[in-house]
Amino acid sequence: MRHSLKWRLVGLFLLLAVATTITFVAGTRELLHAGWQGYGKPLTGHYLDLLSQQVGTPPDIERARALTRQLPIAIRIDGPQVQWDSHPELTRRWQSRRRVDWTDGEIQRWHQRDLPDGHRVTFLLADAVGLRAASYLGWGTLATLLLLTLLAYATVRRLLRPLDDISEGALRYGRGDFAHRIPLRRDDELGQLAQRVNTMAGEIQHMLDAKRALLLAISHELRSPLTRARLNAELVDESAARDALLHDLAEMRDLIIDLLESERLATGHAALQREPTDLNALVVELLAAQFAERGIQTRLVANLPTLPLDRMRLRLLLRNLLDNALRHSQGAAAPPVVSSSLEDGQVVLTVRDHGPGVAPEQLAQLGQAFYRADAARQRSTGGVGLGLTLCRLVAQAHGGELAIANAAPGLSVSVRLPLPAR
Repeated sequence: MRHSLKWRLVGLFLLLAVATTITFVAGTRELLHAGWQGYGKPLTGHYLDLLSQQVGTPPDIERARALTRQLPIAIRIDGPQVQWDSHPELTRRWQSRRRVDWTDGEIQRWHQRDLPDGHRVTFLLADAVGLRAASYLGWGTLATLLLLTLLAYATVRRLLRPLDDISEGALRYGRGDFAHRIPLRRDDELGQLAQRVNTMAGEIQHMLDAKRALLLAISHELRSPLTRARLNAELVDESAARDALLHDLAEMRDLIIDLLESERLATGHAALQREPTDLNALVVELLAAQFAERGIQTRLVANLPTLPLDRMRLRLLLRNLLDNALRHSQGAAAPPVVSSSLEDGQVVLTVRDHGPGVAPEQLAQLGQAFYRADAARQRSTGGVGLGLTLCRLVAQAHGGELAIANAAPGLSVSVRLPLPAR
């Protein structure tokens, strides 16, 4: 009720209906009370006196029976000479109920007149069929009110349907799906709001595309002069300055490659070249080719299922994770560890280092581009903060996810890849 506009509107409708009913009933009651006191009560009293005279003194049963046939009333006579009741069952039923007098504004269900000879005549409303119909009318009114409430909810839900579409559109825009457009169901205020949100999404997509195009263009343009600079640096005589320059140029090259690959993956234009891949064999192959002398340990579970993977991008992911682990394992008691496992229907590839780790509040930011934790990721250790971002994008492109956690000591980075559908 607190968070649903539809239910609050329906509740407002119910409150309005109840308030209207109470006001109408109270006003009608007061009007009838004033009319009864001024007109109904005196006339009714005089009419009952006339009926008592027609019954006679002493009471004449035949006259009383004739009156019950002519009028919707029951007559009961109690006295020393006559004991008679036209409707015994109805009289007992009314006597079992609480007597209500109209002297306080309520209707009097029966009326009594005392005759001079000691008899008492009781007049009772005898329209039992009408009273039963009134009871049915009350239940019917309640059912109608409930039906109107359901119709009100259905109407409100239909009127506010564009809000559900706008909410779904906002969620998809938050995930980066700016190609989605909110359906325009009506030409009213909510329809205009949906149109404006669609326009906003198109403008945001245009700005992001322009930014990415500029970044890709700059990255492409930098590759040529960077290659020439590296060739020129290799012609310089060997020295510490030459080695430092070649190292910086290599970092710039890797940065540009990571930027280009990150943009391809982030914009949804990555065409994965999937092929059946043994993940354990891919790990062993990469370690032998690029990390043979680095002392990295492996704990690979046997008989992993074959996965449809882009081998080149998985190698890039694993290389970044291993470079990151080696960079922050300098001086640690144990080397990095690569492990694989099968958990909850997913293949999990984990790289763990035994370095200082990071503060818990910084874990959620490690996957952001260019983010570096001050305590453990200093400039002196190398890297620019794109490695984990690229790993996260590669994992997401394969339908998986990247999980980062402190391992005490060190940092554990896990890539969870879903098993292929059977």
